[in-house]
Amino acid sequence: MATKKQDYGNDSISSLKGADRVRKRPGVIFGSDGLDGCEHAVFEILSNSIDEAREGHGRVITLTRFADRSIQVEDMGRGCPVDWNEKEQRYNWELVYCELYAGGKYDNLTGDNYEYSLGLNGLGACATQYSSEYMDVISRRDGWQYTLHFRRGENVTEGPDKLLKEPCSPKQTGTTHRFKLDLDVFTDTRIPKEYFQQVLKKQAVVNQGLRFHFRQEVEKGKFEEEDFYYENGIVDYVKELAGDNALTSVQFNQTERRGRDRSDKPEYKVKVQAAFCFSNVGALLEYYHNSSWLEHGGAPDKAARSAFVSALDAYLKQTGKYQKNESKVSFADISDSLILVTNGFSTYTSYENQTKKSITNKFIYEAMTDFLKHSLEVYFIENPMDAAKIADQVLVNKRSRENAEKTRLNLKKKLAGSLDIANRVQKFVDCRTKDIGRREIFIVEGDSALGACKLSRDAEFQAIIPVRGKILNCLKAEYDKIFKNDIIIDILKVLGCGVEVQSKSNKEISNFDLGNLRWSKVIICTDADVDGFQIRTLILTMLYRLTPTLIQQGYVYIAETPLFEINCGDKTWFAYSDKEKADI
Repeated sequence: MATKKQDYGNDSISSLKGADRVRKRPGVIFGSDGLDGCEHAVFEILSNSIDEAREGHGRVITLTRFADRSIQVEDMGRGCPVDWNEKEQRYNWELVYCELYAGGKYDNLTGDNYEYSLGLNGLGACATQYSSEYMDVISRRDGWQYTLHFRRGENVTEGPDKLLKEPCSPKQTGTTHRFKLDLDVFTDTRIPKEYFQQVLKKQAVVNQGLRFHFRQEVEKGKFEEEDFYYENGIVDYVKELAGDNALTSVQFNQTERRGRDRSDKPEYKVKVQAAFCFSNVGALLEYYHNSSWLEHGGAPDKAARSAFVSALDAYLKQTGKYQKNESKVSFADISDSLILVTNGFSTYTSYENQTKKSITNKFIYEAMTDFLKHSLEVYFIENPMDAAKIADQVLVNKRSRENAEKTRLNLKKKLAGSLDIANRVQKFVDCRTKDIGRREIFIVEGDSALGACKLSRDAEFQAIIPVRGKILNCLKAEYDKIFKNDIIIDILKVLGCGVEVQSKSNKEISNFDLGNLRWSKVIICTDADVDGFQIRTLILTMLYRLTPTLIQQGYVYIAETPLFEINCGDKTWFAYSDKEKADI
């Protein structure tokens, strides 16, 4: 029995304050309170350094993973402003590290501070600081070195205004963050080495000319070091992925456009780069926006799907490569042989959420679709041999996929057919033996005949399925009507051998295989009257059109029912006509 709970009243409503806004609900900011959330917290600090480098301030970012699981990110940017903010009448360290939704990247449309920034909401640095066991910050700018120490969301720096400030060389600029994510906040903080390597590599790919230096502490004071650098960005990356066996050479295109998501929304700028090639041994699709890897795609993925399908479908039609009545290619057929990497930037970005794994901008989708489609059309015109090779490979992918799907569906039908058909076919009465050489199936007319035959049959080897009324005339009916008829489908399921016709309307019955026939005899048993003869003819017609081999191989029988039963004493005779009756 449930216990009575405390009254729910006005005093029951409360708000989280300070560090508790993140520490008690980390999943809201980082998407998870597990390892994924930890990884995203690290990326929030890394992304601030990337934004600085992309604006031309520093060309090297160093990330160090220490043995105690603490992490250090160091850049050579302008240094994070942490001193007094006259406009806000507060210290900037409070705004950056202790205030959610505070930052210097809200006015990207003017490009005053950051034109294309990965940071966007003013959450990352503060949320990561709040969720850390400790965070130490060193910022060098304007000839001063600023030092901050945070513990579990609180500034514990010893000094006036909780900020240490000492002079340094004006040439020394940049920000260093060292922090250790808190196990009181996250369920696991053991971020694997592979995550750092993967992230730094991806960032090197989309930030050409920017070097990422990774240091892994293997023992006290001893580090393994690795650099990630792509001079030509996504072009070098696609070449690396394609190797020497690419079907075509790597194509690179870029564009810059301005537009709006809606007529009453502000105009913003979009830059898009795309590198792609076709390969018959590998495939990869990766989309990036403002350096963030769009794991879930969003607008760029929709644009790529639309543009590639449209351009290739048009080319296949123009060159007559489609077979008669062949279906249109799908993006799955294209992506099986496509290596595509897009790298987009915009002064305004609508991310799906704070984890930044998908974007939803309408204008970005429209601009990328038009850009990719036009690029492909020009490429096909200027490189006819490449276009032909691509088209042929895509058609190979398409036809092999369709054949594989047919095989899968056929196997599924066969396996489904091997299930207990007595439970899947209405009013079907099975026999006991599993010996196909003895099993007989009687197709009888209606429920009344079912009852009589059920009582008189040998249940060891004789099974019965009733026909409910008159079935379709299969010589006149189209396949879509035939395969929607429940009576016909039930009979075919019970027979188990499939059908000898190919039709898109057939969703349930497998292709014909005499080896799957469950019976040694298929016996049609109807009344000896006009209706009975008509039903018998319709059943034979169905078998003739759908499974003619059964008739040709002698599996189909007709049970002749007598018209008269004559009893005299202890003897009984059956007559099949008036003449036989008179003779008896």
